[in-house]
Amino acid sequence: MQLIDYSDPRPIYEQICEGYKTMILKGILEPNEQMPSVRALAVELSTNPNTIQRAYTELERQGFIHSVKGRGNFVSGNTNLMEEKKKELAQQLNRLFKEAQDLGISRDELIRKAGECHD
Repeated sequence: MQLIDYSDPRPIYEQICEGYKTMILKGILEPNEQMPSVRALAVELSTNPNTIQRAYTELERQGFIHSVKGRGNFVSGNTNLMEEKKKELAQQLNRLFKEAQDLGISRDELIRKAGECHD
């Protein structure tokens, strides 16, 4: 998985954070699996170690990883992460349905259009 897309307007640390969140939620990275060291990942991605540290700090704040002093960062075994993500997606979807309704677009039409864009 590519973690950095230089054409993406989001800050690099956010892209790294989102990439790791996706890998954790998909089960690519398993609970208690050790994350790459800040230095190693910075070298691999050709970026500043402070950028990696900022991404790791955000991942830890959100409960995706935890740090062990002197050992590094590890994937959390938090089973609520997927449920929280589902809740977040449902809230986003509800906002979109509300916005569509305000514009006179029915849910069925919106879903049909979304399907057309996906194909």
